[in-house]
Amino acid sequence: MVEQILPDIPRAYTAVAEWGACLVYILIMRRRLSRVPLVAVLAGFLAALVGVQLFAGTLPLPFWTAGMLAAVAVMFLLLRTTLAGSPAATAYLTARAFVLAELVASLHWQLQVFFAPQEPGDAWSTAAHVLFAGGVYAAGFGAAWLVEARHMPRGGILDVGWREVVGATAITVATFAMSNLSFVNANTPFSGRLGPEIFYIRTLVDLCGYIALYAQQEWRREVRARAESHAMQALLDSQRDQYLTTKRAIDEVARRHHDMTHAIQAIRAEADPELRSRLVDDLEQSIQGPGTRFRTGSQVLDTVLQAKALSAREHGIEIACVADGALLEFMQPLDVVTIVGNALDNAIESAGRLEDPELRSVRLALFAQESFVMLRVENSYDGVVRRENGRILTRKAEAGHGFGLTSIERTVEEYGGSVSITSDDGWFSLRLLFPRAA
Repeated sequence: MVEQILPDIPRAYTAVAEWGACLVYILIMRRRLSRVPLVAVLAGFLAALVGVQLFAGTLPLPFWTAGMLAAVAVMFLLLRTTLAGSPAATAYLTARAFVLAELVASLHWQLQVFFAPQEPGDAWSTAAHVLFAGGVYAAGFGAAWLVEARHMPRGGILDVGWREVVGATAITVATFAMSNLSFVNANTPFSGRLGPEIFYIRTLVDLCGYIALYAQQEWRREVRARAESHAMQALLDSQRDQYLTTKRAIDEVARRHHDMTHAIQAIRAEADPELRSRLVDDLEQSIQGPGTRFRTGSQVLDTVLQAKALSAREHGIEIACVADGALLEFMQPLDVVTIVGNALDNAIESAGRLEDPELRSVRLALFAQESFVMLRVENSYDGVVRRENGRILTRKAEAGHGFGLTSIERTVEEYGGSVSITSDDGWFSLRLLFPRAA
């Protein structure tokens, strides 16, 4: 019935809109290809999209959805071929590009049928239609580029997980279904029956879908900024602790220097060989080194371990470490500080609750396990673990604590890893598993 009132969007225009929407993100994000191969790939995929859309136009109505899915698959391949990033990032951008293409194509056709409802009859009117479409597409995708460039990493790689992809896909499917419902069945409470009304509904629903995807991206940015803020605060706290530890070490060196001066004078003045030998032994005991120096192959990991080892030693705890720090090269230094620092803080605090100093122990191991990297932090503890709804709670009464494990889990998830926790036989074990960098 709709086709009898007003014609629907030509398939070639739809293909160009899908190609243009992909181009918006290709111009923003980091690309795999240099300029010449990129132009060739873009031209080839434009032809592919036009071919898929023209072929889909020949299919019966029940196969209409299959034709659209084929076009989406071509858009995914175009973005996957041209942009750097994970498959999840490509799928996320494909969902956004599809809704953007639907919006711009629908807006153009709504304006087209309002100002020139008749089909072009000669070369001049056809050229005018094409120029009008080009102008609307250029304005629409240009505006989209300005909007998207504000909250996308310019020249960077989009960091998204499959959870965000599922959300974006749900918004895309709902938007596409509602915007095209009138073309499938006009006899529903949400369908239009007149041509202009149907076009208006389609454009409005596509706009709402695009706004929803924009809001989702803004929410992602806010969550990530909050996580980075927590991680930065953890780094600053770690640096402050390291400063206080260094200050205490300097004061201790000054004190020992003062004591050594008096001890040497006493040794020189002592005539009894046995007593002199005992004074020498006491002096040797007092100037023993600060403990083990860590050499893991990662300066960041060595620094964190050294700072935490000094803190642990104040509680009578020695940190046993077997680690290949080179395995963490794929990770940002700030994330290494966040994960290892929080894990050791929790382990030292837990082990320090044991009354018997001989039972206090913390162990850290970092090693490769097939195609994964395993980071394991274990500590002895008093057997008490507070849980609520399956999550471990902090035992500190002061406000502002209890974010360490949450920060670890969030950071590990960003690298596609997993967290597992076990507690038995007086030992608490935190295991972090990451996909090994190729």
